[in-house]
Amino acid sequence: MTLPRSEISAGDASVVFDAVSKRFAASGGNAAFTALNNVSLTVARGSITGIIGRSGAGKSTLIRLVNGLEKPSGGKVFVDGVDVGELDEAGLRDLRRSVGMIFQHFNLLSSRTVFGNVALPLEIAGMDRRAIERRVRPLLDLVGLADKHGRYPAELSGGQKQRIGIARALATEPKLLLSDEATSALDPETTQSILELLRRINAELGLTVLLITHEMEVVKAVTSDVAVIDKGEIVERGHTFDVFTHSKHETTRALLSGLAGSKLPEAVGRGLKPAAAIGDRAVVRLTFFGAAAERPLISQLIQSVGAEVNIIAGTIDEIGGKPYGSLVVAYGADAETSGKAERFFSENGLVTEVLGYVA
Repeated sequence: MTLPRSEISAGDASVVFDAVSKRFAASGGNAAFTALNNVSLTVARGSITGIIGRSGAGKSTLIRLVNGLEKPSGGKVFVDGVDVGELDEAGLRDLRRSVGMIFQHFNLLSSRTVFGNVALPLEIAGMDRRAIERRVRPLLDLVGLADKHGRYPAELSGGQKQRIGIARALATEPKLLLSDEATSALDPETTQSILELLRRINAELGLTVLLITHEMEVVKAVTSDVAVIDKGEIVERGHTFDVFTHSKHETTRALLSGLAGSKLPEAVGRGLKPAAAIGDRAVVRLTFFGAAAERPLISQLIQSVGAEVNIIAGTIDEIGGKPYGSLVVAYGADAETSGKAERFFSENGLVTEVLGYVA
C-alpha cells in the first residue's frame, strides 16, 4: 500500500490518492478548516491497508473520498484507475456497487430480517428474488450466520450485527471493502473475531480492504500496510511490521505507546522528568524483533551494564507472522551505565526511545 507510487504499477493499485486536499467552508458558526492537506497514498490491490490516526485527524474524510461521498478540493482520487471526482451520478452508482462499506454502528434496518438487510442493495439494483437468494445464502454462511437469516437486528449481538453489515457490504461483489472504525463499538473478543473474518475475506475473495481505525491493536492484528495520518497529513507509511519496529514520527510512537505491554503504569508516568538529576534512573522503551525477540535480552543487558535493570512493562507478540517485542525498562541514568546500555542496544539491533527519567 504505502510504497511510493513509482513502486506500484497502475495494474497493482486499487486506490490512489494523488496530492489530495479537502477544505470545508465555514458554516453554522463553525470556522472553515482543512481536513486533508496534499495527501498522496497508494493502496495495493489485494492488501489489507490500515489508516490510523487520532480523532479528527482526517481519517473518515479520506475514506469518504473513495466512494464519492465527498469530493476533493484539490488533487484526485482514483479507484481502479477511475477518477472518482469526474464521475456523474450514474458513474457514482456503478462505483458504489464495486465498493462495499462497513460502519462502526452497523446501520442495519430494524424492520428487516438478517436476510432482508443483506438483500437490500441487491433489491435496489433490481435483481430478481431467485438471484438474490443465490447470492445472499452463501454470504450468510461465510459470516457464520446462516441460522439467523430470519432474525431481526434487535435479537443479535454487536458482533453478529457487524457480521451482517459485512455480508451486506459483500452482496454486490465489490472489489474493494471500506471499513470505517468497524470494530470500535465491539468488545476485544468480538473485535478479534471480526478481524479474523476480514482476514478470511481478504484471503478467500482476494478483496482489497481499506481499514480506518484509531486502534493500533487492530492495525497490528490484521493489516499488511499502514499509513499514519495527523492533522490531515500522512506523517508515516510503510509495511506494518516496519512501521511498528522502526517508527519515525512522534504521532506513530504516541499511538504505539498505548499498546498492551508498552503503556507506562500511571505512577511511573506521573513521575517522569525530561532531564536527569544525580541518582535518577532512565526509563527506556526497547523494541526488538526477529531473532532478538527469542533471546534473554534483559539478563544480557544486566551483564553488559553491570547494574540493576527493572522491567516496568512488556509484551511479546507477532506482526505478520514475525516475532515482535516491546519492553519498558529502567536503569541508572549516570553516564557510565547509560553508555554501556547504549552500546548493548546498538550491538543487538534494538530500537530504543528514552521516555524520561525518574527519581
